[in-house]
Amino acid sequence: MSDRASERAALADALARRPNVSDRAADAIRTVPRHEFVPAGKRSSAYDDRPLPIGEGATISAPHMVAIVATHLDLREGDTVLEIGTGCGYHAAVTAELAGAENVYSVEYVDELAERARQTLADTGYGDVSVRVGDGHDGWPEHAPYDAAYLTCAAAEFPGAVVDQVETDGRVVAPIGTGRQRLVVGEKRADGGLDTTDEGAVRFVQMQGGDGEDD
Repeated sequence: MSDRASERAALADALARRPNVSDRAADAIRTVPRHEFVPAGKRSSAYDDRPLPIGEGATISAPHMVAIVATHLDLREGDTVLEIGTGCGYHAAVTAELAGAENVYSVEYVDELAERARQTLADTGYGDVSVRVGDGHDGWPEHAPYDAAYLTCAAAEFPGAVVDQVETDGRVVAPIGTGRQRLVVGEKRADGGLDTTDEGAVRFVQMQGGDGEDD
């Protein structure tokens, strides 16, 4: 079976031309086999730059959005990263390319998605990514503090526990909003608050758990 490297390369080259995508983020997109993370019936569209349904009401994010989030996180090898919303595992795999799979900790609300993601991550060489089932609003305190954290789902505000689990000067990236959503980048201050910048309108599924929001 083809690994579809030429399609990945074309996608990565297009993303690298965007002013808000770093070369490292584009190279991670170039490496991770997105088609392995989407349902069989959607694989012909795996390298289209758009979200795709993955079941359980969830989606795999558009590659450009994954690359933009990765760029804002500005990860380095060895950084510890908390992901809220594993979904199919694709975004975690891209993060693993940047920080190392053993440094990525991902929380998924839906058991079925978590189990499927673990299997796909293992099958594609990212089995050292840690995935647990739980409410993303609680983060994953056992492995804190993290150098960075991000949400793959929209929340009304940054979950307090997630922010608490990030190091001072660490970054948190999330779609924020319950109707209209904005991609917000936060840098944690020494007093525990965030200095934030608004990176524009986005559209994500809502976060599940907590006060009632999805993965």
